[in-house]
Amino acid sequence: MRTVRILAIVLLLGAAGERVRAGDAPAPEALQAANELFDILSPDILNQLGKHLTDAVWPMLKQMAEADKIDDATLSELRAEYERIQIKNLSDMLKEAPPIYARHFNVGELHDLIAFYRSPTGAKAMRELPQVTAELVVAITPRLQAMQREAADRFADVLRAHGYMK
Repeated sequence: MRTVRILAIVLLLGAAGERVRAGDAPAPEALQAANELFDILSPDILNQLGKHLTDAVWPMLKQMAEADKIDDATLSELRAEYERIQIKNLSDMLKEAPPIYARHFNVGELHDLIAFYRSPTGAKAMRELPQVTAELVVAITPRLQAMQREAADRFADVLRAHGYMK
């Protein structure tokens, strides 16, 4: 079963990497506009998404730590470190966003997005979308786990049928 999971992950990562490498380099003007867009979006997205993701995941981490009899002061330090790691990693991930946006949106569309996020509705979207995203991640995680189990079971069935597994 482990072999099937590893094979599936390798195949999925390889396919995703090929798609990214196959993409055209963005036009310089589009990349400039995408960077402008993310100058508007990044601070709010980082802080809010980091907080909401931590709020979603921390109870499980805290429960595991408490089971190991970790004291409150250490738990506070662990949470602060977890939040720091979240923000750092989200910041690093967001650096990848402008070139991707610039490949998918032309300069005019990027300027439209910039105008939108400077509008009252866009400003509200910046405030609310991290919470919406965090809630969505929490809502779909059990389904993703079930889907992965189902895929692994079906892969094993097919591999057994073809003599690759017992």
